Amino acid sequence: MTDNLQVSTHPMVQHKLTLLRRVQTEPKKFRELVQELTRFLLYEATQDIGLERLEIETPLTTMLGYRNATQIGLFPILRAGLGMVDSAIEMIPTAHVWHLGLYRDHNTLEPVTYYNKLPPQLDVDVCIVLDPMLATGGSAVAAVDILKRWGATRIKFLGLIAAPEGVAALHNAHPDVSVHLAALDDGLNEKSYIVPGLGDAGDRQYGTG
Repeated sequence: MTDNLQVSTHPMVQHKLTLLRRVQTEPKKFRELVQELTRFLLYEATQDIGLERLEIETPLTTMLGYRNATQIGLFPILRAGLGMVDSAIEMIPTAHVWHLGLYRDHNTLEPVTYYNKLPPQLDVDVCIVLDPMLATGGSAVAAVDILKRWGATRIKFLGLIAAPEGVAALHNAHPDVSVHLAALDDGLNEKSYIVPGLGDAGDRQYGTG
């Protein structure tokens, strides 16, 4: 579909994704699985970050190692993206976190922005948008629009499940944005939910709906 699309084939990702999809999975377990999958996908999405050499001492000698030289910004789309933040920060403790509030109008299916507190100046090298589901692509496109107006030039989208329609919409609007997923599903139903999907990720995380 696009060279910028990466769908994980890791066996543990597929195992945990299957548990995540099951209708019997209760909110507590669902949240845990979202966090575990985020760690796997973030590992794959950050393979191209920059490093710098660092001299350290081991118990036996001195050596040259590496440390992260890239300032990463995490941008969870409220509210479902919140469930991905804690595990991402555990992996990248130096990451900055800025929240974007977007919701899909159920009548027009268009994204509506209700929260945006980005600082005046760009302060990160790489922006990673976090949202479990990429359905129509409207919210993802709107989030990237906001980040580019802010001055961001390196942007990645990290989600769990996407529909081809959402991937295509994001790629058409922003072909430079790489997309990292656990699964690419069949498509959208008449209500623009991903099929087979897992339902509403926000509701399932927080026991609502």
